[in-house]
Amino acid sequence: MKPILFIDFDGTLCHDKFWRSLEFGLEERVQEFIFSLNKDVVRDWMKGERTSEEINKLIAGSLPVEYIYLWDVFVRDCKEMYIDQHVLEKINILRDVYTAVLITDNMDCFDRFTVPVLGLKQHFDAVVNSSSRHQFKNDNGGKLFVDVATESSSQIVNSVLADNSENTCRTFSNLGGRSLFVTKEIPLSYWLDALRSEAGM
Repeated sequence: MKPILFIDFDGTLCHDKFWRSLEFGLEERVQEFIFSLNKDVVRDWMKGERTSEEINKLIAGSLPVEYIYLWDVFVRDCKEMYIDQHVLEKINILRDVYTAVLITDNMDCFDRFTVPVLGLKQHFDAVVNSSSRHQFKNDNGGKLFVDVATESSSQIVNSVLADNSENTCRTFSNLGGRSLFVTKEIPLSYWLDALRSEAGM
């Protein structure tokens, strides 16, 4: 079987934020409230223990913003996440030699709104989300990576991970895989070109 090319979503394939279309000043307050002041809630959300509706109601009940408006912006922003089409084309080409897996520590809204609207299943052989799996990439020494490899009849050895988290890259390397650390200076596109060059594509 082919080795797996694991690709992270947030900060690697896409850089857009939730609620980014809120009116000036309100986005910052929402981001701080949920991602800085309520990190435990976010963790539960990303493990599938809370829904996006519950999160938006929590925010609306704590900040001066109506739930309906907040929810509408949230859903629209989830559906309009920007991904460079040239990057998706490079991933499609690499699928000749790799099984492409989009693996992300994310929320229920990713499976409900982002994946179907952006047609991500057309570009990846599998989409793995912590919310539906109820575990993060780094849990139990990276067990999720091993599970996905087993499900794909593949192995971590010879497989590759592109991720913007140093910790996750370290976890994957410890499993015997090859990690490609994505940064602003060395983006995903660079690493995909490198893999294509190695494969003689």
